[in-house]
Amino acid sequence: MNILLIGGTGTISMAITRLLASRGTDNVYLLNRGTRTAELPSGINVINADINDEEEVKSKISGMTFDAVCEFIGFVPSQIERDHRLFAGITDQYIYISSASAYHKPVGSYVINEGTSLANPYWQYSRDKIACEELLMSYYRNEGFPVTIVRPSHTYDNRSIPLGVHGNKGSWQVVKRMMEGKKVIIHGDGTSLWTMTYNTDFAKGYVGLIGNPHAIGEAFQITNDETLTWNQIYGTIAKVLGVELNCVHVSSEFLRDVSDYDFEGSLIGDKACSVVFDNSKLKRAVPGFTPEVRFEQGVTMALKNILEHPEFRVEDPEFDMWCDKVIETIENAKKQF
Repeated sequence: MNILLIGGTGTISMAITRLLASRGTDNVYLLNRGTRTAELPSGINVINADINDEEEVKSKISGMTFDAVCEFIGFVPSQIERDHRLFAGITDQYIYISSASAYHKPVGSYVINEGTSLANPYWQYSRDKIACEELLMSYYRNEGFPVTIVRPSHTYDNRSIPLGVHGNKGSWQVVKRMMEGKKVIIHGDGTSLWTMTYNTDFAKGYVGLIGNPHAIGEAFQITNDETLTWNQIYGTIAKVLGVELNCVHVSSEFLRDVSDYDFEGSLIGDKACSVVFDNSKLKRAVPGFTPEVRFEQGVTMALKNILEHPEFRVEDPEFDMWCDKVIETIENAKKQF
């Protein structure tokens, strides 16, 4: 198959690129600005272009047709309109990465499937994804544009540790605090349910949808089947690090109200909600799909890689000081009673 990936080197898409390359049966094209080509497997064709430069892209793909076009960096409807102009009539399938954060908040039921309604008043990112989905489905209904929608949840790779509360520079500062014996913040009481998915598992489900006739006009969520509490998630990270977990539980609303970080969206509109994903629909479309990487295994691989590569250990002193201030405030409040 001729497969075009728009992006192809991110947390989710790099695993897909590598899996497609390992099959050795496809002509795989990556359309991007070429900033991470050194990490690509052999046999990948790179089209150096900025997808936001529509005329440049149109020129570089002139005369080409694709069995699938895979969009990983489309966030707002105008980008979907651009893709529709570029790829309508030259691809048999257009796969769009949406987000499981688009599911209805506050949740009506903690069990989530593709039939769960879409609405998120807390996060503009999610509302934009919903608008993109609605536009794509209108193209499908009105003219047969061959869309498949994919909704990942919290997907990670070996370059970062997935967490609930971290700063703008990533999660390393929280890991560093754990290693130093400092207290870390867990939102809520830590008992809400969450799912973490390693990117190689996600790739298996995604690749199974490429060229799949049962995927056209449909939406699929791709997540792990393992469900953990946030206390278990942080406890697992501490266990892998070989340290004692020293934590403070802080309400999500308080964290939102005392910071400039986007906890309104990422917590209230996402991670503070208990969710359990029902992947039955994906497993019917992709028989044999079974996530293989448990969270403890994924964190072990990620921490090993991070500790071996300094470039993934980005410190965030501003967030560190903010954590100290929040924790001190909570502890002083307790002393008043």
